[in-house]
This record gives sequence, C-alpha cells and structure tokens, in this order.
Amino acid sequence: MPIRIEQATRIEPAGNKPKQIDEYIGRVNSQTEGVSIAHMHSPSGWIEPGQRPEFDEFTVVLKGMLRVEFEGGQMDIYGGQAVIVNQGEWVRYSSPSEEGAEYIAVCLPAFSPSLVHRDSE
Repeated sequence: MPIRIEQATRIEPAGNKPKQIDEYIGRVNSQTEGVSIAHMHSPSGWIEPGQRPEFDEFTVVLKGMLRVEFEGGQMDIYGGQAVIVNQGEWVRYSSPSEEGAEYIAVCLPAFSPSLVHRDSE
C-alpha cells in the first residue's frame, strides 16, 4: 500500500547562516534509511563545513546558484542544472550569490549526521 507523506519535517542545518531544510523522505520524517529527499532554501552568503559523506548525493537546483567545492576545484550549479557527488568525495556547499539557492537533495542511503563526516570548524 502506498504511504502518504502528509508534510515535511524541518531539520536543523549546519553552516554559518540559517538554512531551511524540509525532509520529506528520510530517517527523520518517514523512517526511511535507503534514501532521503529534502527541499532546501539557503540564503545569500551561506556556507557549510566541508564533508566526506558515506552516501551519494544528487542535487537539483531549482532557483539561484549553489557552489560546490571539491578536491581540485569548484563549480557553480544554477537553476535548471544538477550535480552528483559520489560517496567518499570531499565536498563543501555554499550559496554565495545575492539570491541564495533553492534545491532538492536526494541522498542514497539516507542522510544521517553519523554518515556525513563534516570537517571540524
């Protein structure tokens, strides 16, 4: 039988500024360990600590620009574009543009603080 998700759960974010994370599917909202799907809104100037997660992350930017730093460089992902970061790769996300960023993040397996391995700040 299909499972209806009535609403998202707001998740506490990491980073230097308040960021909105609404988890629809994942360990918190639906007790799903295999995948997480969250809608994110990050303000202008937001940056989070670098991380080396134990999950693949698929990100679709809906609006604005998301900067993705990685070992060896960085790339800017704009509304209508997407990026894949494979597990074990070091990555740091930020939204340096004036408009910030709105995006959907899908993690396989589901995001967990114990699997993200953030850099110490």
